[in-house]
Amino acid sequence: DVFEQPQHVGHKKIEFHISTEIPAVLQINSEKEEKNGKRVYLYATTEEINNTGFGRIFPAPSSNDKMETEEEDDEIPSEFISRKDLEKNRLSREEMEKFSVFKNYEPGDPNCRIYVKNLAKQVQEKDLKFIFGRYVDFQSEVERNMFDIRVMKEGRMKGQAFIGLPNEKAAAKALKEANGYVLFEKPMVVQFARSARPKQDANEGKRKK
Repeated sequence: DVFEQPQHVGHKKIEFHISTEIPAVLQINSEKEEKNGKRVYLYATTEEINNTGFGRIFPAPSSNDKMETEEEDDEIPSEFISRKDLEKNRLSREEMEKFSVFKNYEPGDPNCRIYVKNLAKQVQEKDLKFIFGRYVDFQSEVERNMFDIRVMKEGRMKGQAFIGLPNEKAAAKALKEANGYVLFEKPMVVQFARSARPKQDANEGKRKK
């Protein structure tokens, strides 16, 4: 009679096999969490079972990276260079003094057009757009139309470029942040373009001063 009972209760054996797996996990985890209190371990174990441990490790750094880039870029789209990268690859004043291209450097008279020289041969419009595009609001049709890049690749003007920006304020910021930036191992020299204003006006401005 004793041996016949477990045979009839064969279904209960299956139930025990399924249910015993969960307590096993709970027992292992409860040993870990017992020090922190008996009530806590039940919640911890259900989370551990669902998340399997790995889900928590990897998303955390990626979310932090997104927050950091947003702060660095000042809410500027990722298709343009960040302020941090500009600063990182820009020469200091002491380093600029070692380069002949920065001797007697003058920014020029402020206007909405800037002049860039000492560019490497491989520099293209897209490279300058990546840098100077951060000073343009592309949601504004007016600013988009005013943003203009012309890279000179022939004759005496080779290695130079003219960039039209939406306003004088944007151009001044671009000059301040991008002057001395090393692009393709050559530091850019950024000034206000002379052609934007007639020479007579510039001379009159100097006389007034």
